[in-house]
Amino acid sequence: MEVPGFEAADFASEGITHTVYRIGQGPPVVLMHELPGMSPACIGWAREVAAAGFSVFMPLLFGRPNDRRGLAFLPQLCISREFRLLSTDGQRPVVTWLRALCRHARIACGSSGVGVIGMCLTGNFAIALMADDSVLAPVSSQPALPPVGWLPGPLGTAGRAAVAVTSDELASAQARAQAGVSLLCLRFSNDRISPMERFQAIQAALGDGCTLFRLGSSDGIDSAPGNPYGLPASAHSVLTDEHADNPAHPSRLAREAVLSHLRKHLGG
Repeated sequence: MEVPGFEAADFASEGITHTVYRIGQGPPVVLMHELPGMSPACIGWAREVAAAGFSVFMPLLFGRPNDRRGLAFLPQLCISREFRLLSTDGQRPVVTWLRALCRHARIACGSSGVGVIGMCLTGNFAIALMADDSVLAPVSSQPALPPVGWLPGPLGTAGRAAVAVTSDELASAQARAQAGVSLLCLRFSNDRISPMERFQAIQAALGDGCTLFRLGSSDGIDSAPGNPYGLPASAHSVLTDEHADNPAHPSRLAREAVLSHLRKHLGG
């Protein structure tokens, strides 16, 4: 399915094939859509990243472009061998495919490295991809895996603090953080889907290699009831659904922080 302004081509690796939509010129950025799918808001965000001087590679991981029926895919994604959403050990074949896409994008653009932006169910993927030498500017926005943090008891407690990457990926990400690669993390302070315990675990693992974008709250962007930004307490999608074209709006400032992060580590 066509998306105006984007080139579309299938990319295959390790027995997995997805269509990748590309737009822009400059250092490559792999932008992974979130659970609602490749929504109009996500496509608009991709256009903005491209307009800022980057070549955006946006894989269609499920659904169709401009489609927001992502929740309808949740049961399928939970049992999918490609995604394994309920897994806490991080063994996900789709991450191997995304790693190959990052390497391909680096070569296609003749760049020294790639930026990656993961959001919601793909937010943890940015941490796993940080382990690869091709990735220089990882961004993890509201990482939501595993989606069991709302459960009572030990399973929910463990899920809230899970980073959801393999032990090898985490060790490699830690080594790259020590070498100077920086992960930018974003979340709304009241977000129950992407709990603070997960950010604490990520920061504990990566140390100075992890930066949490803060605005009005030590936990991220203040979205508690009565917050000064008018954000709903249920706010979740920092870079897409909550975005507003207002220079002082938290999501606008978050987008600027991401673009600054990409420029700092990729150029462009």
